[in-house]
Amino acid sequence: MDIPTYWEASWAVNALTKTLWVSCQLFFYALRPLFVKPKPAGAAEAVNLLTCAAYDAAMFYYAGPKAIVYLLLSTVLGGGLHPIAGHFISEHYVFKAGQETYSYYGPLNWVIYNAGYHNEHHDFPRIPGSRLKQVYQTAPEFYDNLAYHTSWSGCIWRYINDPHVGPFARTRRTKRVPTKKGQ
Repeated sequence: MDIPTYWEASWAVNALTKTLWVSCQLFFYALRPLFVKPKPAGAAEAVNLLTCAAYDAAMFYYAGPKAIVYLLLSTVLGGGLHPIAGHFISEHYVFKAGQETYSYYGPLNWVIYNAGYHNEHHDFPRIPGSRLKQVYQTAPEFYDNLAYHTSWSGCIWRYINDPHVGPFARTRRTKRVPTKKGQ
């Protein structure tokens, strides 16, 4: 579900439209499942929707429309052009042919609980984020030869300005490989 649809990728083709797409990527990410592979809503979804609507109504009543606008704009900024939102792009968009996933080895890892150690996370998904740096330090020979990012802002900049990187720059498998139970 996190791979952009053909429609998204077909219009996000230059720096201006890619900037718009990056700015709104959180909304695309949230709404894409409704169009790609919709599932019928159940009681839990109804309770969630009602709870969110009640909270928003209370926010509007007690704090006014500026509070709602603030929350919406914060979501756009925080999920779009904000440096930490660069992890959405840096992890799985292909920046080097033949490599599917990338880690981020930069100073913001301490703020986001080492979520930048993404290759390490894929290799050892059950290890908590607080220990992923130790995985890298224990076995650098497995990670030092891989491409990685040192700046999420730089990653966003490259995504927007590099004509070879965009919504179509993803690895997609059409066939699922069966695995043994428990793996």
